[in-house]
Amino acid sequence: MDISVVIPLLNEQESLNELYNWIAKVMQSNSFSYEIIFIDDGSTDGSWETIINLSSKHEEVKGIRFLRNFGKSQALHAGFEAAQGDVIITMDADLQDNPEEIPELYDLISKQGFDLISGWKKKRYDSVIAKNLPSKLFNAAARKTSGVKLHDFNCGLKAYKNNVVKNIDVHGEMHRYIPVLAKNAGFGKIGEKVVLHQARKYGKTKFGMNRFINGFLDLVTIWFMSRFGKRPMHFFGLIGTLLFIVGFCFSLYLGIDKLFIETKGRLIAQRPEFYVALTAMILGTQFFLAGFLGEIILTNNRNKERYTVSEKIHL
Repeated sequence: MDISVVIPLLNEQESLNELYNWIAKVMQSNSFSYEIIFIDDGSTDGSWETIINLSSKHEEVKGIRFLRNFGKSQALHAGFEAAQGDVIITMDADLQDNPEEIPELYDLISKQGFDLISGWKKKRYDSVIAKNLPSKLFNAAARKTSGVKLHDFNCGLKAYKNNVVKNIDVHGEMHRYIPVLAKNAGFGKIGEKVVLHQARKYGKTKFGMNRFINGFLDLVTIWFMSRFGKRPMHFFGLIGTLLFIVGFCFSLYLGIDKLFIETKGRLIAQRPEFYVALTAMILGTQFFLAGFLGEIILTNNRNKERYTVSEKIHL
């Protein structure tokens, strides 16, 4: 199979038939073998009924329905697990991503050897204050922190080699950082393509300003995990050891000073250095224990299901 189109969605009933027809037209005109996987992330409108109707008429349409809303990352994870195509295309269901981009994205992956191509919505039809400006600041911070030179980490339109999506773990709200996850997994040929952005035709956006706050927090998490996720003792143990050494040195100084230099001076407990030493040694011990516990948890960790699927179609 040439292409799997993975589409996470939440309450997008009005756009699904139009989106399917548009994708099918592009695929058939380019003679692609394909599947379309809709992941219903707990919709409360008639989205799932529309997916059932589409699948009954078109065997290439497949569906996964979550029992409740688990988030876009979990929806993509489920779609990636089910995808069978050589190239996986992700796009949003709100008609703001243009299916006409698919053939060129496919060529960049299949013929030019890219592991991942991320869309760049260079010209956007969103609010400048509410979305465009925060998005630019967010993307600048993501580029600086991750080292992945992309202009638009948030763009839902992306293309991947099959082995990329099978070897990355998308969880929490890490869907924004799939290129970073791919880079950390060893897939270094990551490119970018300017894509058309279209104004929303139906409904309203499901994301508010809080997504940028969450995005920055996730960026800190992924920075830490990429460097110390496999070796937490290297981070916590180092800080703990340094703090303990500082506290021990202060304690040694206080002991020598009291025993041999100012034997009749103030009590040790009355000197500020005592509290510095005590605090540093306690914090050092706690950091060291945190690293040790992190190693134990990492060693005993087992992957757990992060979402509950209630129904599947053609899968």
